[in-house]
Amino acid sequence: MRAVVLCGGESVERAVSLDSGISVARALIDLDYDVSVVDPAADEPFICRSTRNHDDLPRPTVAADLPAIGTRKSQRNVFSALTSEAMVATLRRADLVFPALHGGWGGDGHIQAMLEMADISFAGAGSAACSLAWDKHSTLRVLRDSGVTVSRWEVHPAGDCQVRSGVLSMLDDGPVVVKLLAGTSYSTLFLARGADELAAASSESAGGEDWLISPFLPGREFTVGVLGDHVLPVVEIECNGPLYDFEAKNRPGASRRRSPADVTSAFRVRLQEQALSAHRAVGLGSGEYSRVDFRCDNRGEPHCLEVNACPALRTGGGLAAAANALGWTFPKLIEEIARLPPSRLRSA
Repeated sequence: MRAVVLCGGESVERAVSLDSGISVARALIDLDYDVSVVDPAADEPFICRSTRNHDDLPRPTVAADLPAIGTRKSQRNVFSALTSEAMVATLRRADLVFPALHGGWGGDGHIQAMLEMADISFAGAGSAACSLAWDKHSTLRVLRDSGVTVSRWEVHPAGDCQVRSGVLSMLDDGPVVVKLLAGTSYSTLFLARGADELAAASSESAGGEDWLISPFLPGREFTVGVLGDHVLPVVEIECNGPLYDFEAKNRPGASRRRSPADVTSAFRVRLQEQALSAHRAVGLGSGEYSRVDFRCDNRGEPHCLEVNACPALRTGGGLAAAANALGWTFPKLIEEIARLPPSRLRSA
């Protein structure tokens, strides 16, 4: 069987995506696939062609600091690569196309839409669900209306020097979390204790994106993976600082994942039910997988933070930790994802 793994991409998370993609490729080789790995943002998109040998795959590293990315050139490369006649033919010949892309066009549905327009089936979420999950404001509204517990939030427009009354009210009650309205929150995540800190944090928006402001939740943090209709064991995330940001995720020793989490049976069931409801609320179903993140308030009540329609698939990540709690190897996790109905069958 032949598989093509898509990874890398044009976003600040390209190194994370490369790590995911190479991890997936290694697992697929273990599952007896003939694997090609494609970074559509690179000048030469093929990282490797048609291999069954781990030694043909690079060993990517992820720095703890955010990289600088030349987005426009990378986006042109992505479009050229995925619309070229040769690449479309390669993807159509594959038994499995496996996007392992996070952030940017790999997270917001652009690349999934290109595959859909070319009538190429693939593993994971389709363009519509990716686009909804990418927009945190829309996601929170959908989750709230679906009965999933979320915190209050306010939108702070980019370039707005005035702090709105709703945000001031939050600040009266304690610190707030500031993150971009769309995208991967781990890359732009700040804690503000007053209006001055909020203004300083919101000035970091290089692309003019709006901000999402919500109360800081001081309790425990959890993540729950969903594979189709199956909910994975709860994973607890512990980190050295107040926020699980990009550095906490990627600096060695800065965070830990524990699964199964040390919680009561009732709390576990509640988190898993909320995760499945959140998965379905953003349009994900029996053919998709996701990771749903939660954080608890000072009373221990969990609030859903977001739904990740394109979660990382690194061997040390949240989904891998949950799979390990089930006794699954990493290749077994990838096999279970590959067995979900591909996009073409879901839309038929």
